[in-house]
Amino acid sequence: MAPPSGRARRADAERNALLLKAAARALFDERGPDVALDEVARRAGVGNATLYRHYPTRGDLLTAVYADEIAALCERGAALLREPDPGEAFFTWLEAFAVHVATRRTLAFAGSGGERRTALFERWHAALTASAETLLSKAQRAGAFRADLAVGEVLELASAVAVAESDVDRVRRFLAILRHGLSGPAEPIDGAEVSVV
Repeated sequence: MAPPSGRARRADAERNALLLKAAARALFDERGPDVALDEVARRAGVGNATLYRHYPTRGDLLTAVYADEIAALCERGAALLREPDPGEAFFTWLEAFAVHVATRRTLAFAGSGGERRTALFERWHAALTASAETLLSKAQRAGAFRADLAVGEVLELASAVAVAESDVDRVRRFLAILRHGLSGPAEPIDGAEVSVV
């Protein structure tokens, strides 16, 4: 029995949206977020009208692509919670986060304008922070990382590395150096022990 036409149209629309996001992600990687939207439609194998029906503005398309990537980072964090080594799990996620920041800066800034997108970025920041906090807490309980670390501090340090370096290999190297400080014993900073946040 054939599915109702409404259901078939919804499936086609969902498929087209996925094709457009995949094409946009590939083209953004190749040429940056200013690539012509007509090219995105051509790469996806759909017409311009289909693109604009799903994503009326460039900002809408950028936001959709970026949202998928944030969701993937959060899903990876949830999957890493099942790993037997909590320290390795947290550092694996932190490295993925830093690489994301290093390689997606232009895309993030291009999609961050306007009040609606500012609210979205706040939600994404909260979701990433929650993922990192869960992994870090587990690693701290296992003794793999310093107990006096706050998740915000760790994310700021990783972000600083990612903003300073766009070369992914250099980002990974600097994070490996940073890991030594994160996993060492707690030491006084400015003459006083840092309290656990």
